Amino acid sequence: MDIRAYNRDAWNRYVDGGKSLWTQPVSPETIARARTGDFSILLTEQKPVPHEWFPPLSGLDTLCLACGGGQQGPVLAATGANVTVFDNSPRQLDQDRLVAEREGLANLKTVEGDMRDLSVFADDSFDFIFHPVSNLFIPDVRPVWRDAFRVLRHGGTLLAGFMNPVFYMFDLEKADNGILEVKYKLPHADSDHPEIVKKLLATGDALEHSHSLTDQLSGQMDAGFHITGLYEDYHGTSAVSEYTPTYIATRAIKH
Repeated sequence: MDIRAYNRDAWNRYVDGGKSLWTQPVSPETIARARTGDFSILLTEQKPVPHEWFPPLSGLDTLCLACGGGQQGPVLAATGANVTVFDNSPRQLDQDRLVAEREGLANLKTVEGDMRDLSVFADDSFDFIFHPVSNLFIPDVRPVWRDAFRVLRHGGTLLAGFMNPVFYMFDLEKADNGILEVKYKLPHADSDHPEIVKKLLATGDALEHSHSLTDQLSGQMDAGFHITGLYEDYHGTSAVSEYTPTYIATRAIKH
């Protein structure tokens, strides 16, 4: 299966069906507040990114990596950053263009592509990369860190959110019904389990992959980043969150 193509189509369907919170464009009121410096955006599901994690944003060349949906990118553009939203889903990028056109955000542009391949951008193109939870939709994450390091300028900041791999140990269908049952070995890939693939094909939902903390954390450091901050966050509804955080966010610097 072509995972990238399948997940691109899945996210296009999410936009068209209004199925995901991550496809809902921000309001004019949110953009108006961001223009005054009053903004709050998410790397993970619930906990806003601390303001001290952000570099000064005005005029900052910013890559919103795998970050379509008309949410974080337009907010950062409203603060004065020069924003490029890069995403696999054309319909998600449509949401960013919708907000940019509605709010007159001429400093926001969109580019379609695979988060593992940023070859469309030259070395040292950006000062800041914002990469919310999205690398669960690809089978290999280390290329993301390597290319992010390449396109980031020295002294630049990478903010990233990703899944705690422990989440994928459980039968998530049962977890949604409040029953925790350890079922899968890690690392986990939906595509390795025909029964999961069958269900997801029937519903049109995206295929997901866990990644080890070695690949998520050491992967950043092996690419050359210095991790300077970390916090955890929780799912709003999953029973797994009653026992452990399900998300991790990191702040890293290219020295």
